[in-house]
Amino acid sequence: MTIEVLRAKIHRVRVTEAEINYIGSITLDEDLIDAAGLVEGEKVQVLNVNNGDRLYTYVIKGERGSGVVCLNGPAARRVTVGDIVIVVAYAHMTLEEARSHRPTVIFPDERTNKLVP
Repeated sequence: MTIEVLRAKIHRVRVTEAEINYIGSITLDEDLIDAAGLVEGEKVQVLNVNNGDRLYTYVIKGERGSGVVCLNGPAARRVTVGDIVIVVAYAHMTLEEARSHRPTVIFPDERTNKLVP
């Protein structure tokens, strides 16, 4: 048996763009992707702190160092530029693996979406 547990989290970043006329996904600054250990194309859940909405999408690499957090396609209707979101990824693991697992959680500056040293 496996359970689904938190694997990675980008805690509280600001939405910089919302592009309705795009295929879909969330575009993230490549620095954020690397720091959280996410993978391009990986399924993530986006939690909107401003309105309580939750949605699933997948990661697309944005320009490194840009601070971009852009919801694309239908997801763009579920945010407003300036909203604060949390991006989470989960993994399936056995109970034994889950007991010793420690997720990667990063806390960027929510004004700039840049990594805090």
